[in-house]
Amino acid sequence: MNLHKTLAAVSGMTMVSRVTGLIREILFARAFGASAYTDAFNIAFRIPNLLRRLFAEGAFSQAFVPILAEYKSQKGEEATKNLVDHVATVLMWTMLLTCVLGVIGSPFIVYLIATGLKTKSEAFDASVWMTRVMFPYIGFMAFVALSGGILNTWREFKIPAFTPVLLNLSFIVATLFLAPYLDQPIYAMAIAVVVGGVLQMAIQIPALLKIGMLPRVSRNPFASLGDAGVRKVLSKMGPAVFAVSAAQISLMINTNIASRLESGSVSWLSYADRLMEFPTALLGVALGTILLPSLSKANFEGNTEEYSSLLDWGLRLTFLLALPCAVGLATISEPLTATLFHYGKFNELSVEMTSRALVAYGVGLIGLILVKILAPGFYAQQNIKTPVKIAIGVLIATQLMNLVFVPWIAHAGLALSIGLGACLNAGFLYWGLKRRGIYTALPGWRTFFIRLAGALFLMAAVALWTAGQFDWVALRATPFMRVIALLIVMAACGISYFGALLAMGFRFRDFKRIAR
Repeated sequence: MNLHKTLAAVSGMTMVSRVTGLIREILFARAFGASAYTDAFNIAFRIPNLLRRLFAEGAFSQAFVPILAEYKSQKGEEATKNLVDHVATVLMWTMLLTCVLGVIGSPFIVYLIATGLKTKSEAFDASVWMTRVMFPYIGFMAFVALSGGILNTWREFKIPAFTPVLLNLSFIVATLFLAPYLDQPIYAMAIAVVVGGVLQMAIQIPALLKIGMLPRVSRNPFASLGDAGVRKVLSKMGPAVFAVSAAQISLMINTNIASRLESGSVSWLSYADRLMEFPTALLGVALGTILLPSLSKANFEGNTEEYSSLLDWGLRLTFLLALPCAVGLATISEPLTATLFHYGKFNELSVEMTSRALVAYGVGLIGLILVKILAPGFYAQQNIKTPVKIAIGVLIATQLMNLVFVPWIAHAGLALSIGLGACLNAGFLYWGLKRRGIYTALPGWRTFFIRLAGALFLMAAVALWTAGQFDWVALRATPFMRVIALLIVMAACGISYFGALLAMGFRFRDFKRIAR
């Protein structure tokens, strides 16, 4: 498998997802701005999203994919299909119970995550209503996570990468055609989440049928719990839950803190997070997705050289592409925020506050992406305990940083703590891989970093100078000209960075990689 081409294909699909997601956020910002009600929606949506990452995508995928790859390589198609059926049965029944409890306990859950919203009674009630409507979303996404794990193991990456587009389209349609007709327009977004979840689940079925792995859910989950493969997945998933929990608990605490700050703080962070997710998804998620099955295969074959080489390739590509993204977020945050969101109810204050959060995210962007590359180095070997220990330490460090940064720079301090915590996480993961002999760096890293540093300094200077030639807020009166100005700035950044690299001897064909 040509990893370079596979990464390009997955990143292309992910780009479609992120572009439609950006359109969704632009329309959302224009229609709703940043207020107590947008905070209420973001808090309500964060709850099922949190549980989805905790039990479905995050912990489940990390435990399930390596074991599924083991069954596929060593035990044959029948045993693999039985594992899929039993795991699907346990997962779906668990999610059904979780959804029922979540709908019943929504007021308590919202209060627990966003105590500051309780002082805004109408917004609190709206958040509870939307939480109840959206809770079934985690059940749909559990099936999507299961399907994604299966398809990725079969090296079918395009459908899982494209799936989020359907949620974005659901948001876009609801914003344009449903929200204007509701007494409380923000409720249209909750309905869009449920519709998007159904669509994302439905698109998996033909792809699973094609490879003969559409799961059959049994009426008796207790029989499936007795399966040896299921018990193995659960034994690995337990520590994985703790690993993912650390990040999600940190997110919950940060949401609670943001709900106590100025109205709109949760929304400003959400808008900045959407822009930060562009490079995180295109690089971190895409690379992590294609690396995990390849690493698992190399591990089962005992090919330690291939294992280390795959990690080295992923790290070099990450630094090459993620560092300029980080510099871009830090240097042209206002042009990005103003050009994309400064319309309708999204005012000048929101531009400034979102820009501050975006700069803070830029500081730690490399850490956020590196974690998604380094963690599979442990997961592929079915070692989940080490990332757990690191994640718990990072959780504590992140909240200690909040004590320093939030009183100083308010909501932007929350973004800065998350980014720096991710850098700390990545540092410990890297040290753990090196100490265990799992990863050995190939020659040439020192020269690689020297060249990168030179190109990045040039790019930063070009970004600051070109962006400083325009009044981005005043250009609201001529939005087309503002878009042209942003494209000029971004083109200047890209030409200066990649031009400098080429001048210093970089050849991008050197990054091509074939997985054995």
